[in-house]
Amino acid sequence: NTSLMNKFKTIFGICVIVGTVIGSGIFISPKSVLANVGAVGPCLVIWAACGILSTLGALCYAELGTMIAKSGGEYPYLMEAFGPIPAYLFSWTSLLVIKPSSFAIICLSFAEYASAPFYPGCDPPVVVIKCLAAAAIVIITTVNSLSVKLGSYVQNFFTAAKMIIVIIIIVSGIVLLAQGKTENFKNSFNDAKISAGSIICYVLINISYFTIMTSTELLQSQAVAVTFGDRVLYPASWIVPLFVAFSTIGAANGTCFTAGRLVYVAGREGHMLKVLSYISVKRFTPAPAIIFYGAIAIIYIIPGDINTLINYFSFAVWIFYGLTVFALIVMRFTRKELKRPIKIPIVIPILVTIVSILLVFAPIISEPEWAYLYCVLFMLGGLIFYVLFIHFKFNWAQKISSKYMYYR
Repeated sequence: NTSLMNKFKTIFGICVIVGTVIGSGIFISPKSVLANVGAVGPCLVIWAACGILSTLGALCYAELGTMIAKSGGEYPYLMEAFGPIPAYLFSWTSLLVIKPSSFAIICLSFAEYASAPFYPGCDPPVVVIKCLAAAAIVIITTVNSLSVKLGSYVQNFFTAAKMIIVIIIIVSGIVLLAQGKTENFKNSFNDAKISAGSIICYVLINISYFTIMTSTELLQSQAVAVTFGDRVLYPASWIVPLFVAFSTIGAANGTCFTAGRLVYVAGREGHMLKVLSYISVKRFTPAPAIIFYGAIAIIYIIPGDINTLINYFSFAVWIFYGLTVFALIVMRFTRKELKRPIKIPIVIPILVTIVSILLVFAPIISEPEWAYLYCVLFMLGGLIFYVLFIHFKFNWAQKISSKYMYYR
């Protein structure tokens, strides 16, 4: 009768949400966004547009979450709307692609910022970054496997650190703008490769970056926030890499906490090995699921770099973001009897679904790569396991794991 701890303090819930929403992207992605659009103006427009899209998506998930109050992320929504096969494919893809690659990206971001102060004027060695990232994964999975309370303390502390560094960067940028540091915003749409559209936070941080760095300098920076700190906060510039590292650790911890429970649900539903649904009767944590999740993330770190993993992750995740929001539209007509404490205008999920489709097909059309095909084939490969182990119920793997595994 052992079950997961299902009651947490409100502050922990807030810290998990803030910690995972404001992750490592705002410290890593500005360079990639600027490289693709070519100018400051469109760069800021894209950040604002992404913030609006995220807000609309959050509204869709708010309706789904209050309508179907079950654990497992998008899994129960897809199950209710489309049945077991799409739900299983989400579970399969999320467990082996989306969640571990996200965990790996965040920990690689942590490693870059943690190592940057020790290699001034040059990029840290790749092996150092990967080893630091792997160590972070091991520590975080250990903490979340040992104690929910310890994991919550870690989350609360690092989320507070995250908000401190965000405030430092934003306030510094405002002060510099007030002092007339606006030269980098002149002709901000020149050389743009496109036409000139949480939002305020991300845009203000990017504005702060551009008050002190030109487009060329930002593109050449290995760690954008560190370069900002060196120029604005010297001699206290060490604050920036330290607190950015804290920020990314907080994001990784929140991701591990939530994703570990998704693995647990998959094991409980019979979609993965039964051992992944085991719970410690002493600690009330899904330790086998969390350890499995950490191991897959380390595997992604070995051959991958941040940009490759971001492309791989984004392509896969937007397929299921779009499908989940589309499920909301479908259930407006097929599940009218469900209570909806929050009900948003149907135009919002329609818009988010259309944008999701564009985000899935845009990289394939503009820059086709074999990685996208491999990702699709890997996701569809889950159908083989569904047919064998779910439809035909070949349970030899479950019997083997049950025979040799007993976890306390």
